[in-house]
Amino acid sequence: MHCPFCSDSETKVIDSRLVSDGDQVRRRRECQQCGERFTTFESAELVLPRVIKSNGSRQPFDEDKLRNGLLRALEKRPVSLEDIETIINHIKHSLRATGEREVQTREVGELVMKELRELDDVAYVRFASVYRSFQDVNEFKREIAKMGKGRSGKRNRPVKEASKIRAPSRD
Repeated sequence: MHCPFCSDSETKVIDSRLVSDGDQVRRRRECQQCGERFTTFESAELVLPRVIKSNGSRQPFDEDKLRNGLLRALEKRPVSLEDIETIINHIKHSLRATGEREVQTREVGELVMKELRELDDVAYVRFASVYRSFQDVNEFKREIAKMGKGRSGKRNRPVKEASKIRAPSRD
């Protein structure tokens, strides 16, 4: 670390502390040349892999694009924004954990489907229908049949009973 006062490269750490809930390290430093003290902050730079699209083009991972896709699939479903942010964080963590510099869009899509399947069946089928380009009702039926066979015991969030949901009156 270069001294901001004299630009000498010899500095000594005299104190280190965790800040920002452990996400950063605050270091108090002293320049060996001029004796001035200064503070630095250190945090991990976690880079998400680039995404390789089906046409072969590459682009940076776009969290907003992921969020918009999830919001479309979860539209009018009993899922909180906090749940959506949790899914996004799980997907980002999984992508970082691969250690790869690039991932196929297919891998991202599979991660999204895995998360949606655990959270909400309707949103899962909506996303799968677009992601897998369902062409007819039979493809929907096959996907729903697979869902019934592969349940891991987890349930969707409770939804109001149909008898309790009423359309607004038109008086």
